[in-house]
Amino acid sequence: MFIQRLIAAMSIAVVSAAVSAGVQAEPAAAPPLTLAAKQVIELKARSVVGPSVQVDEQGLVHLVWMEEDKQEVRTVQYARSADAAGTVGAPTRVNRATEAPYWRQEAPTLAVSGHDVYITWALTHPKSTPDKPFSTELRLSRSTDFGRSFLPSVVVNDDDTVANHTFDALHIAPDGTIHISWIDPRDGKKDPGTYIARSVDHGQSVEKNRKIDENTCVCCRTALATAPDGTIYVAWRKIFEGNIRETVVARSEDGGKTFSEPVIVGHDRWVYAGCPHRPAALGVDRGGRLYVIWYSEGADETPAVYLAYSDDRGKTFVPKRMLNGSKGTFPDHPQLAVDSAGHVVAIWEEQSPARQEVVVSVSLDRGQTFSRPYKLNEKKSHSPAVSVNSTGLLALAWKEHAMTSHKLVVQTAQLPAVAAAVER
Repeated sequence: MFIQRLIAAMSIAVVSAAVSAGVQAEPAAAPPLTLAAKQVIELKARSVVGPSVQVDEQGLVHLVWMEEDKQEVRTVQYARSADAAGTVGAPTRVNRATEAPYWRQEAPTLAVSGHDVYITWALTHPKSTPDKPFSTELRLSRSTDFGRSFLPSVVVNDDDTVANHTFDALHIAPDGTIHISWIDPRDGKKDPGTYIARSVDHGQSVEKNRKIDENTCVCCRTALATAPDGTIYVAWRKIFEGNIRETVVARSEDGGKTFSEPVIVGHDRWVYAGCPHRPAALGVDRGGRLYVIWYSEGADETPAVYLAYSDDRGKTFVPKRMLNGSKGTFPDHPQLAVDSAGHVVAIWEEQSPARQEVVVSVSLDRGQTFSRPYKLNEKKSHSPAVSVNSTGLLALAWKEHAMTSHKLVVQTAQLPAVAAAVER
């Protein structure tokens, strides 16, 4: 119903918004990136969810996704390049044969530190019943040999509630602590809560779960980021009185033990009696500026991708800016990567009844200005993902429609030198 309503509104709401913004019809110039050749990975699967992508400090590209074969067997798959920005090799199965992944809309999460690879994914709950078909456990898998093999998974949620523990995010802090956030209805309330947990032993175990808020939009995925000073940020979509749904951010200054009250980022005043399935994404530069990108329709019900930033640890945010501006399409599923110098790369989908594109926009001045959105894909594509390392090497990834198979597309790109000064 939500998608149908958006498609019906495209030719009116989005077009009028683009016209009012003075958007031109000519194709956008290439963004300020050195784009490498695309790499296409063909998957002989019935269906695919994902990908998630990370480029590590050696320049190796890591991917994780979920696939279902013709016999309806579901697996979590991981693959990486052997060389910096090189060809992605054969995948490794993450889950054990006895572990049945839950089929969901969002990709498994991915984080890499040295030779350790961490992945969170949802397992169909062992006590799931026909009246609770969406019940899951949240699992953490790890590899200590650079993804050649994965150890048995660890359960993240510390309750035994037969419910849906998912819409998770995964992040490794500078001190090596692994932080995981997710949405959890264990309290039995109408709207679930936002939970977080951490691992301080390289993923061998997960500490006690902590609830940081309630009245969470049930299926807008959480997001995590860490500042250079160790401040941890969590983002999610919160439900306020009157079914107003706002992207919010909370912070922890004690390593994830406690969190502040959530702060509204964009003040969208979006009233919607349902969950839009559209998460936010976060990034922090070395100056401590926190960037948030998200989707909203706002009070005027116009689909848009917005970005805002904070220079006071998420206590306040500058007025939001709309990043999309194409005619006849609406934007969707934005993702974000920020390098230490404050170069910001935003990637999202642009959809219409006939087209499904992946576009990228870049800021080289800490979010003050952005390049015009630039189309990356050649065929109908969706599920974009982006990552950047400390040298400014980007990894862009998305899923491409295909008639007889599914394809993942990976493209690396180089940002300008990250040695540029970060100014307040």
